[in-house]
Order: sequence, then structure tokens, then C-alpha cells
Amino acid sequence: MITDARVLRAGFVPREVEHRDAEVTHLTEILAPLTDGNPADTTLLLGPSGVGKTCLAKYTAEQLRQEVLDVEYQYVNCWQNFSEFRTLYRILEGLGKTVDIHRQSTPRDELFERLRRYDGPPCVVILDEADQLDDKSLLYHLHELPQFSMLLIANREKELFSNADERLTSRLTGCERVRFDRYTPDELVSIMDARVKSGLEEDVIDHDQLAMIADAAAGDARVALSILRTAARHAHQNYEAEITDDILESAMPEARAKRHEKDVETLTPHQQTLYEIIEEYEEISPSELYGEYREEMENPKTDRTVRNYLSKMDQYDVIEAAGTSRDRTYRSVSETFGNIGE
Repeated sequence: MITDARVLRAGFVPREVEHRDAEVTHLTEILAPLTDGNPADTTLLLGPSGVGKTCLAKYTAEQLRQEVLDVEYQYVNCWQNFSEFRTLYRILEGLGKTVDIHRQSTPRDELFERLRRYDGPPCVVILDEADQLDDKSLLYHLHELPQFSMLLIANREKELFSNADERLTSRLTGCERVRFDRYTPDELVSIMDARVKSGLEEDVIDHDQLAMIADAAAGDARVALSILRTAARHAHQNYEAEITDDILESAMPEARAKRHEKDVETLTPHQQTLYEIIEEYEEISPSELYGEYREEMENPKTDRTVRNYLSKMDQYDVIEAAGTSRDRTYRSVSETFGNIGE
């Protein structure tokens, strides 16, 4: 059934990126100065989850490395590494500059100084979920280092610039932007079909079944590939010769539930507290939520930051925001997975 499990895994970067030719061309042109040893402009990759931002950033950076010997790139997921120290540490770790760094005692200024002293080949720094950073001043300081070219990935520009000081905002206002739209159902089918041909035996799933997955995924490739991966695993474990409709229908809610669980695990401590309050209440108004949150956290974030957290969690279907700004409520979504695909 499964001939190459790698192509079905989350984070796999294919040899060719499907249905993103214009975006690949745009980003390649932006990074072109690196081929001559010059820094490239800081670039924002913007769009909803599951539209290929991360895949395209890694793919383009890897293509550049194949073309130019003296170019590096480092990838950091800022949702998992949301503090300034952890982000800096991950960049330096990828560059092999953390041998004598102690996580508990090395001051943040020492990490910055190491980046300033970096004299290796030009480096593209991909900061995924950059809007999750606790301290956006990190972006300003990296922007000032000519040996590093930044690709900042975020869902929306509004959250990325939230709580950023004027220096950063003014520097990034004129930077390059690559915008991504949701995939169409046909595009999702094409993306999945390429993975099927590379990773599964022939004739184990048909076009109509891929279309069924695409409809359930609603333009989100993360969800579509998660459903495909779950269905293939079930069929493989049960020694089935093909992915049946029954297997596919059972895989849909399971895949969404596992995706939800993984997203919850990556929440920051403040977001985790907000999530737990919403789970407890099942549905809660913003004022009640903020009040409960402030009681729970010793050093609560501002209401504006909390709103950005909630917006991010809603975009990733960790929670659901219902109603208008006047009568908005936040709900748990864990009970809705059984309806996926119906």
C-alpha cells in the first residue's frame, strides 16, 4: 500500500511545488541578489493556514542552495520557539554556533553578538509563524544584519505587526510581500494525486475519493494531506488492497482530531490557558474570557495581544469565534470533528 511514507508526512517538501508557479517566481526574483553575494529584501509570506507558505519558502531556499554553493538557510518555527532566546538559539544551532551556549545562563546579548560576528555564506532565515514571537524587536535586529535575509511567514499582516515598535513597522512597511490564496478543490486533488503517485501503490485511491477529501479540507492542504495520510495508514495496517470509502469516511474526523490535538500541543502558555478556559466553558464571551484569563495568569498580556492570540487560534481551528464583534463568543471545536465530511 505505502511505498514511500515520506511524501505523506507533514513538512515534506516535494521536488516540484504544485499550483504556486507565480509565487515561486516572485520569491525567486526577490532572493536573486543572493546569487551575487548581496542580501535580499525582507519578505512577508502571507495567507491562511494550509496554502503552501512554509513549503514554498523551504522549496525556494533549497533551490537557491542548489544553484549557489555559498548560500545557507535556517528554518525556525516561532510557534514552538516563541521567545527571543529560543529563536536566536535555533538560528545559531543551525549554523553550528551553539557549542558553548548554556540555555539557562547565556545572556541574550551574547546570542545577538554571535549573529553579528557570523562571517559565513549569506543566510536566508525563514521565521515561520513569525506573528507568534513574544518580542518583535528580534525582527528589527535581524533586519539590521546584512548577512541574513529574512522570510517572515504569517497568516495576516495585522498580527505580525501587532505590538511591534515604530522602528520595525517603518522598516517593514515597504518590504516585499508574497500573498497566498486558498487552494481550489481541483488544485488540492492535483496536489494529493502527486503524493499518491510518489508514495502509494497504483489504483489504491481514485479521483472521486480525492475530490471527497478536497471538499472536506476546504482549501487547506494540511487537512487534505492529513486525511490522506490517515486513510492510507488505516488501509495499510488492515492489509487492504485499496482505500475504501468506509476507511476514508472514518479517517476524516480522526485526521481532523489529530491535527487539532497537535495544534493544541504547540500553543504558548498564554494561549494554552485561554484554550483551557474556553474548553471548560464550551462557549464564553470575550469579557468573561479576559476576566478568567487575568485571574489565571500572573503576568497577563494586554487585551490587544489576547485578541491576536484568539484570532490565530481561530484561524487554525483550535477554537471557533462565532458572531460579530458586538456579540462574539468563543467556542470549543473538539465536539465538531464527527461532522467533518458529512
